[in-house]
Amino acid sequence: MKALMISAIVATTLMGASLIDEAKTAGLKPIPSNAKALEKLTSNTKNPTTAAKVELGKMLYFEPRLSKSGLISCNTCHNLALGGSDGMAAAIGHKWTANPHHLSSPSVYNAVFYSQQFWDGRSPHLEDQAQGPIQAGPEMAAPKDFVEGVVNSIPAYVNAFKKAYGKDVKVTFEKVADTIAVFERTLVTPSRYDAFLNGNKKALTSAEQKGLKTFIDKGCATCHNDIALGGTMNAFNVTGQYKHMNVGDFKGDANGMVRVPTLRNVTETAPYFHNGQIATLSEAIKEMGRIQLGVDLNDKETAEIETFLKALEGKKPTVIYPMLPASTAKTPKVDVVNN
Repeated sequence: MKALMISAIVATTLMGASLIDEAKTAGLKPIPSNAKALEKLTSNTKNPTTAAKVELGKMLYFEPRLSKSGLISCNTCHNLALGGSDGMAAAIGHKWTANPHHLSSPSVYNAVFYSQQFWDGRSPHLEDQAQGPIQAGPEMAAPKDFVEGVVNSIPAYVNAFKKAYGKDVKVTFEKVADTIAVFERTLVTPSRYDAFLNGNKKALTSAEQKGLKTFIDKGCATCHNDIALGGTMNAFNVTGQYKHMNVGDFKGDANGMVRVPTLRNVTETAPYFHNGQIATLSEAIKEMGRIQLGVDLNDKETAEIETFLKALEGKKPTVIYPMLPASTAKTPKVDVVNN
């Protein structure tokens, strides 16, 4: 009996070692375990990360007064307590407006690892992306000058910007977005999967390793690869048409390409697909197999992949809800009825 147990342990260890190599060959990469390597990977050289920027960015991320109604913040749709999304099939914004293209809110966690932002990939990085929802009519609906007026009217914010950028800083709309992006760059969630790819062969159970093997063998890593297991542009409806394609008018970018969603924390970000029409992870896996890979995944294969995906639930950074400074007589007033 003891010999059999030792043999099983050795076999599992060997399988883990070969599977790590196989995963990396398939294009899968872990979040670095080294803090300096991670900082280098997540920081923007044109907008370096500092503690002062992160703290100010966190305040602005939770700041509803950046919206025209005074009610909506970045966290409304990208709720850090709900996997970085909102659990809605279509994002809800200004005046209870559903996204006109019936697009759901992607998770903000690990978005720093995306090569492009938004479902159609139109933004190259988080600093640019952060400007969009604030100004968009169906989202926060706030013009640039309104946002600048809010922040510059509150001395605590002006002082915080000086602390973060220097006493001569000009607080512009772009600087507000840049600072939010710095905070978002810290929202990284390493998991047991990362520990496994970083060399800890026991970090994943044998069932999770089997699921990873099936994930690779079936071709899922063709699109869901690199650190984010997604985040790049890829063709959609490759071998079949998504069964809910008629919900909303989204067809991807000009070339029909769609930003591949991350699979990290995917168990926390239902409903699935760009228009949020699939409620369960198992159904989403089968649908992806059909329309992207041209395979009909059976229940056993689907369950194996789902078991692996559960191992992508990562450790969230501790985020303490900030106490925001009070408005002043100069802060733009909100007209809830007419706005």
